[in-house]
Amino acid sequence: MVETRTIVYDEQLQIEAYQFVGIMQKFPNHFHDCYVVGFVEKGNRHLSCRGDEYDMEPGDMLLLNPRDNHTCESRDGQPLDYRCLNIDADVMVRAVKEVIGCSYLPNFEKPVAFQSEMVESLRTLHQSVMKKETEFLKEELFYILIEQLVKEYTNNQPLLKSRFSEPIKLVKKHLDDNFINQISLDSLSELAQMNKYTLIRNFARSFGITPYQYLETIRVNHAKELLEQGLSPLEAAMLSGFSDQSHFTRFFKSLIGLTPKQYQNIFKGKEDE
Repeated sequence: MVETRTIVYDEQLQIEAYQFVGIMQKFPNHFHDCYVVGFVEKGNRHLSCRGDEYDMEPGDMLLLNPRDNHTCESRDGQPLDYRCLNIDADVMVRAVKEVIGCSYLPNFEKPVAFQSEMVESLRTLHQSVMKKETEFLKEELFYILIEQLVKEYTNNQPLLKSRFSEPIKLVKKHLDDNFINQISLDSLSELAQMNKYTLIRNFARSFGITPYQYLETIRVNHAKELLEQGLSPLEAAMLSGFSDQSHFTRFFKSLIGLTPKQYQNIFKGKEDE
């Protein structure tokens, strides 16, 4: 079966619509900088997120907060058909203010809503974005969906909570601020004033992902933005902190399921290479 991956960016809503058909890929531990709201159309997947395990099937909805680390793979050997919307945090803040009157980042309490009645609302909005339908309709569908999600699946508390030790938060900030540079575990260990193993263990306990995985995911997310702006894969790799293009391509494909060039072509609305 041929895998197809389609991405449409809606300039009005400032969201991305993804549609994957016939996907067999196992996605390793990673996260996204945006909210992800999606659903399974076909296939059965095993999801690991925030330290918990979930078995998903058609009709189940995926709800990821920014930087929720997760892995996903088939649990029956069958291909996956899947749709999702990627919503940046600033877009979510504006939308939440529109529907409930105050600005904050909502926090989805659980990453999976089993057999959710909202799947049809999400499908309708997703299709309207993919088909580039009228602005009025899309905007109405979008705000209705956001209101439903906030009321049903969030705890109505700000997303960021102080639950990480200061040294680990310092390491995370250092990775956020310096990902384009070469970073060693030695330097992180010195920064946190703890040995390497303790650093790795505490970082993983705090964020559900190792420092190396966190760093590489930040780099891939930054590279995606550069590819969307039209930079070449080589330029995106170098400006995102990857030491060589081959390593960049391997890691990018392991997380996104596409090569950097394929991602760029799809985002531009071009045919696959």
